[in-house]
Amino acid sequence: MTTLQLVLVLLASAVFVVVVFRSLNLPPVLGYLLVGVAIGPHALDLIPDSEAAHYLAEFGVVFLMFSIGLEFSLARLYSMKRTVFGIGLAQVAVTIAINIPVALLAGLSWQAGIALGGILAMSSTALVVKMLAERMQLESRHGREIIGILLFQDLAVVLLLIIVPALSQAPEVMAQTLAVAALKAAVVLSLILFFGQRLMRGWFHIVARRRSAELFMLNVLLITLGLAYLTELAGLSLALGAFLAGMLISETEYRYQVEEDIKPFRDVLLGLFFITVGMFLDVGVIASQFPWVASLLLLLLLGKFVVIAGLLRAFGAQPGTSIRTGLWLCAGGEFGFVLIAHIKDLPLLPGATLQVVLAALVLSMLLAPLIAQYSEKIVMRFSASEWMMRAAELTQIAARSMSTEKHAIICGYGRSGQYLARFMEKEDVSYVALDLDPERVREAASAGDTVVYGDAGRRETLVAAGLMRASVLIVSYADPASALRVLALVRELRPELPVVVRAADESDFDRLTQAGAAEVVPETLESSIMLASHALVLLGVPINRVVKRFREVREQRYELLRGFFHGASDAADDLDEAWQPRLHSVVLNPGAYGIGRTIEELGLERFNITVSLIRRRGIRAFSPSPEARFEAGDVAVLQGVPEGLAAGESRLLKG
Repeated sequence: MTTLQLVLVLLASAVFVVVVFRSLNLPPVLGYLLVGVAIGPHALDLIPDSEAAHYLAEFGVVFLMFSIGLEFSLARLYSMKRTVFGIGLAQVAVTIAINIPVALLAGLSWQAGIALGGILAMSSTALVVKMLAERMQLESRHGREIIGILLFQDLAVVLLLIIVPALSQAPEVMAQTLAVAALKAAVVLSLILFFGQRLMRGWFHIVARRRSAELFMLNVLLITLGLAYLTELAGLSLALGAFLAGMLISETEYRYQVEEDIKPFRDVLLGLFFITVGMFLDVGVIASQFPWVASLLLLLLLGKFVVIAGLLRAFGAQPGTSIRTGLWLCAGGEFGFVLIAHIKDLPLLPGATLQVVLAALVLSMLLAPLIAQYSEKIVMRFSASEWMMRAAELTQIAARSMSTEKHAIICGYGRSGQYLARFMEKEDVSYVALDLDPERVREAASAGDTVVYGDAGRRETLVAAGLMRASVLIVSYADPASALRVLALVRELRPELPVVVRAADESDFDRLTQAGAAEVVPETLESSIMLASHALVLLGVPINRVVKRFREVREQRYELLRGFFHGASDAADDLDEAWQPRLHSVVLNPGAYGIGRTIEELGLERFNITVSLIRRRGIRAFSPSPEARFEAGDVAVLQGVPEGLAAGESRLLKG
């Protein structure tokens, strides 16, 4: 097969698998592995065990290790030292220690036990972090423990890539090889970290001043591959040099730009790497050894769960946090495949054993999302203290919200949530804020803010926050998946409650409005309005005209604000607030006078009010016609002055 044919087959396979697995909401890495199985020498044999394919895929590991290096901020490692160098180190060490006697009992060498332990100790950083982010649990108690352990696993891979290949040598040679490798690594690390940190920032500054995206990208590739080449010349791995390059750049202000630029290269080449790993998988051998595959899979999941949960308990974590962390990390990870790729040609593990290990890793990663999905039910089933903690959490939320009536519930207390709370305080509107960052909650609560730790995506949390007494609920973070969960709960528990949702842009507008959001506020629109308003003022456009223009824009975009500014002059502060138009929601419960009657029949216009919209079972009708007929359960949003609103509400409810 020619090089062009090889590249075309790999690219076509990669495109197909990413489309399919993204559609199924599964990690593409599993698809790459399955494609490798299908096109490899043990199945369709579209690609023989090509050296060119393996050499190309090796760069995927290089860029993966470079990305890991970018994450290793020394300050971040120090702040998480208990989890990273305490629990993380213990988890990898205990897993390896357990596998040494297991390997000896299976008739293998202790060196094979170390290699096997290193492979099985790894968890999937990409998969687990993605699932935590989707569930907004990165800042939860178990989320922080998980991230700390994953950080050490990533760091341990760098050491294992040096140690494991040396294990295949004779004991007397192995000690010498490891000593020389350690000396080389120490010298290279010292030179690169001592001189590199001084040179890197200045060099990147010179390159960035040229304002060329092409030059910046070329420079990143040069540094990454150049340091990888230097470490390989020193007898170490390419991955170590790439990792060091990432660490050096992580200490500069160009880190985030580099991370975005390198991501396409990393993802594409890493996909090719996983395809080549899949090509190594022999379905025939796995089928004949399936009882061993199932046994190893069970031992992997149970063993890692027991080790991680037990270590967390030993380090003082709560039972619920320990069980959650163990469940999230019990599956295998992509770095296990990286280690397998580096030892498959070494006489450490028999080929059949490697096939069993590889199959167990693939199956465990397929089960990882399912385990995470049911982790909460498992925790609540087996952790009695979790019920007490959940009850204490809900009691604390209820205690904060008990004295409030017609308050606002703010979901998320980041910057937007905190700014919103300040506006509420200035208008003497009470609020209860929910957030999942325990440190933020502690700091804000000690300062007197009404914020409590709680997940707004849970029914019992919203009820404890006073959902049945609240006047409005605001989702202050731009996460459509989480916002949809909150909207579903509100629609189930109290469908008439207006919900305002923040969104990154207008792409999710239809989904959120159909789910029952009273209003969706896109960040892009609001930032554009503010940018344009400042620019127009600086260009000499009168302020009054700028304010009027953007009032019109907002009235057209936000249906609830239509007509809100009509009749208000620029000196609105001088007008009597009692005569300023406002909105008021009226729920037509069974028995209300307005049910079955049209807007025209009710004659609401004589009270100088209008029906701004009608909400019916999550569907909103803006500016309804006079012939619109009310039904039981409708929410009528009236617009007018307070006196007229009171008369209109009485007309709707009593006649």
